[in-house]
Amino acid sequence: MALKQLIEQRTQSAFEKAGIEPAFPIRLQWSGKPEFGDMQINGVMAAAKAARCNPRELASQVLEQLELDDIADKLEIAGPGFINIHLASSALASAATSMAADPHLGVPKTTEPQSVVVDYSAPNLAKEMHVGHLRSTIIGDAMCRILEFRGDRVIRQNHIGDWGTQFGMLIAELDEQFSQQEIDQGISLSDLEAFYRQAKQHFDQDADFADRARRKVVELQSGDTQCLLLWQRFIEASLEHAESIYRKLNVTLTRADAMGESAYNEDLQPLVAELVEKGIAERDQGALVVKLQELADKEGNASVAIIQKADGGYLYATTDLAALRYRASRLKADRCLYFIDARQSLHMKQVFAIARRAGWVGEQLELTHCAFGTMMGADGKPFKTRSGETIKLAQLLDEAVQRAADLVQQKNPELDAQQRDLVAQRVGIGAVKYADLSKARTNDYRFNWDSMLSFEGNTAPYLLYAVTRIHSLFRKAGLLAAPAEAQIQVEHQAEKDLVLCLERFAEVLDQVSQSAMPHELCAYLYDLAGRFTNFYENCPVLRSDVPQPQRESRLALADLTRRTLQTGLELLGIDCLEFM
Repeated sequence: MALKQLIEQRTQSAFEKAGIEPAFPIRLQWSGKPEFGDMQINGVMAAAKAARCNPRELASQVLEQLELDDIADKLEIAGPGFINIHLASSALASAATSMAADPHLGVPKTTEPQSVVVDYSAPNLAKEMHVGHLRSTIIGDAMCRILEFRGDRVIRQNHIGDWGTQFGMLIAELDEQFSQQEIDQGISLSDLEAFYRQAKQHFDQDADFADRARRKVVELQSGDTQCLLLWQRFIEASLEHAESIYRKLNVTLTRADAMGESAYNEDLQPLVAELVEKGIAERDQGALVVKLQELADKEGNASVAIIQKADGGYLYATTDLAALRYRASRLKADRCLYFIDARQSLHMKQVFAIARRAGWVGEQLELTHCAFGTMMGADGKPFKTRSGETIKLAQLLDEAVQRAADLVQQKNPELDAQQRDLVAQRVGIGAVKYADLSKARTNDYRFNWDSMLSFEGNTAPYLLYAVTRIHSLFRKAGLLAAPAEAQIQVEHQAEKDLVLCLERFAEVLDQVSQSAMPHELCAYLYDLAGRFTNFYENCPVLRSDVPQPQRESRLALADLTRRTLQTGLELLGIDCLEFM
């Protein structure tokens, strides 16, 4: 059991013995300042206020019942009723030794695992993935890894855009520009990208062609054999491209996770009919709409969601409702996380509200739009090429690897070509991912090559180097890992600071699993790396005058730090290295 969890249990018991009602739960938190101890118990003041008694007197009663002799060196009441805990070095040493012996690093599996659907990435097919897909893809994937690590059943859903007007447009352009023999020979994605722009221009400028494209959509949705064949070829070419990006990004999405809009096509008409039957949807200027008073604007005007156009066509809202109904009824989700651009906030609120009103989603199913901001260029505008085009994700990743290769060549020219390529790949991709993940997802952020590839500050290269530094320590010691029988000792302040940070790992993962804010894990890893540096500088490990038990203790502490850093980075989707 984690040290904090044990203290929480004993504090809760002390609260009850002091007569504090369970309605006033304890709040145990790590202290930000050493003079206030290592941990602080809050909650007494709220209970005292309700009971109309002196908070310091109530804190004294709690202190009398608090059994922490084997854990704390000192307990004290501070201010109007806080209880400060100064942890014993022996308790910290025991906690660290237990953590080191645990393959799961002291992170308990959740006692109530949930089925969590995570909707992320969601590229539009027939076009290459661009930088706008980066944040959804890597933040969503990090959350999948963290939730699985804690024991939840995660269901990845790549809600790809594989249906609608653009495919009718592409099929119509194919019919007009190519023979059947040319089509049969296959289409590469690079051809598709240029082909899409050509078809879109044709669609925008030629009304007759636009009509033909719309008819192709109808034929496609009606099951026309030739249209379906061409559509499937577009899908295959696009998914192959997406999968190559996912492999390069070290993202866990596979073909099996792709759930296109087309998967819900058969449910759209019944879904709309049910909304009409239940009196939720109504006709407005020919279209079927749902008016949501709960999302009204400042003037009191209801928010209007269109679920079927006047011409009978369906919209994103209709497909998203069908997907949500499927996730609730067929996938039996307990929780749904949607990693979608912040600009879609109103859309997601509408979808959630309609699904609940229709009874497709019960109150027990948690629905969360995990909105994220925009990646900006150095000028503070959305990140684009100099000509104003959206940057392709493949190009961005290739440039990251090349820049990292140049950096590695400068810093360690002794590496052979194979080693340099491996380091460049992991540092380059890791730098791009970490630069994004280390920022609060709700904020916009500026993309900057120099800062993300820096070996100083809260960056992937800095953390990757911290891991390799520990590997180097063990190579010097002639060991692969710390001795299995090593007992960690906590004597120096730097050792205590490091152990206190290591002890927080499980708590941070629990916090991120609820908040869906991976930057909190990044901040923790940066803090841990900094504390290890302080430990390394102040606590000699391999020096000849270090006693054997202390040497083994410090090796064990270094190994535990390496495993924690490496696990944290891997949960962010960043592979570590043994050398750089």
